[in-house]
Amino acid sequence: MTKHGLLSIEGTDRAEELINVTLGREKADLAVINGTVLNVYTGELLENHSVAVKGEWIAYVGDDPGDTIGPQTNIIDAKGKTIIPGLIDGHTHLVWLFTASEFLRYAMVGGTTTIITETMEAFPVTGYEGVVDFLASLSDQPVKIFANAPAMVSISKKARGISKETLRKLLVRDDILGLGESYWQVVIQEPDEFLPIFEETLRFGKRLEGHSAGAKGKKLMAYIAPGISSCHEPINAEEVLERLRLGIHVMVREGSIRRDLAPISKIKDAGVDLRRLILVTDGIEPGDLVEKGYMEFVVQKAIDCGFDPVNAIQMATINVAEYFFLDGIIGGIAPGKYADMLIIPDPGVIKAEYVISKGKIIAREGNLLVSPRKHVFSRESLNSIHLLRELEPSDFSIPVKKTSSHVNVRVIDQVTDLVTKELIISVPVFDGEIRSDVSMDIIKVAAVDRGYSPGKIFVGLIRGFRLSTGAIACSASWDTSDIIVVGENDKDMAGAVNRIYALQGGAVAYARGKILAEIPLPVFGIISDMPMEMLSKRMEKIKRVIKDLGFPFDDPLLTLITLTGAAIPFLRICEEGLVNLKDGKTLGLIVE
Repeated sequence: MTKHGLLSIEGTDRAEELINVTLGREKADLAVINGTVLNVYTGELLENHSVAVKGEWIAYVGDDPGDTIGPQTNIIDAKGKTIIPGLIDGHTHLVWLFTASEFLRYAMVGGTTTIITETMEAFPVTGYEGVVDFLASLSDQPVKIFANAPAMVSISKKARGISKETLRKLLVRDDILGLGESYWQVVIQEPDEFLPIFEETLRFGKRLEGHSAGAKGKKLMAYIAPGISSCHEPINAEEVLERLRLGIHVMVREGSIRRDLAPISKIKDAGVDLRRLILVTDGIEPGDLVEKGYMEFVVQKAIDCGFDPVNAIQMATINVAEYFFLDGIIGGIAPGKYADMLIIPDPGVIKAEYVISKGKIIAREGNLLVSPRKHVFSRESLNSIHLLRELEPSDFSIPVKKTSSHVNVRVIDQVTDLVTKELIISVPVFDGEIRSDVSMDIIKVAAVDRGYSPGKIFVGLIRGFRLSTGAIACSASWDTSDIIVVGENDKDMAGAVNRIYALQGGAVAYARGKILAEIPLPVFGIISDMPMEMLSKRMEKIKRVIKDLGFPFDDPLLTLITLTGAAIPFLRICEEGLVNLKDGKTLGLIVE
């Protein structure tokens, strides 16, 4: 069970020490004096207040800190500036692109002191052991990182689901706060599969994270009825209000996948209680992290969108902590809470002059003072691309048994950067096989299993990628253990996948028999071990190269890896075939 307070974490000796500091019998290690404390519990700004800290914990908050301060106390004079709680990201994805140590180099300087991440990406690749290895990379860091167990809603039947036994081993951990996001369509289609693991999670007193994109009315109610308590998918104020009225904690996204804060900000004019609103990133890419920052950018944007500064800060502190039952230790500035604080110019300017996490000054004026811990991943986590052999161009052929000159096929139609639909058209047959047709913008797409049935392939067709030549591939495909590849010709598709095999994970742009750009992703086939700055440059290059091949949307890798996802409408692909998310049925390429 998660520990909810100082006493349950540190024991009686540390609690007595804190009591003694509060009463002036012992002296604080750190004191922040003469500041304006934002009390997120009451919404008050308390002037001329000070905070005294012993070890990792707050001992005193008030206007008379005198007898808590001694000769050895480190004193920071806030000089009328504002002291706010450390910022919290309530929903993100750290199993993607960068290691925790590289991510934290940038995330910490802006004032984020607690992070809650999903683990779903690691589980279909390396199972329970991989998730535990990932969790180990998050532990013993200068800030606190919690996680959710993977619900594993997948279009691949072999990757779908988590056993009760495995789930229990995760739920018993203090760093696991609940069951990660479960996509509403599949839960409603397969309740017998998912309700037992929902029940198990609730039995441990932990949260059920939601994903209700597109659900409304009775379908939304049916989805949340078993105990779903949050959703990060609303994209406008109307969808937010519907969920708030149903008791859902709404997580407002402002990250690299979606930026919903501006349209959702209209909710501030609805006259409703905002304490169930939470600011999150839902994942951030290296370029955005380096250029814009992390949660400090999100909170500042909320303020710039018209939210009252106190409300905006509550949405990234106490609101998150209360939702995850962590408000006994984080989320506010009060005795018995972790000493997680920022000193900022005023409530409307989220620019951290000091960042304090667990009682230590970890950053000052944008400079990191405490380095994150680097983790050494296991051999299994670093060798996750399991193919029986290198692939041949012939592995990507689409043979047709019929002798007719044309055949009706089911094509993935890439309508937007993320949304697809089903397109049924007649295509020509050449020498007994279906080929790509650049003139019609119809090229091949394939999912190659790298884990459960190594080398198993399903080859389909896709419209909308507009590749004039070459292929792009990535081993980080959503919700599966697949390598996903899209290409204009079979030879380059095989070359791209074989390069990923050689790298033991990566993203590759490949054309005319040559590697045009690549990002090695050796950890789980999903995470790079490069420095953040180098990774950001590699990301820029591969995006530019793929766009030069004709790709029309902003983020080629995101569009590519979501082709296997069970979350976004509505025709997807995995190693088993095409899957219609409307009814969950697996379909073939040929339409009889």
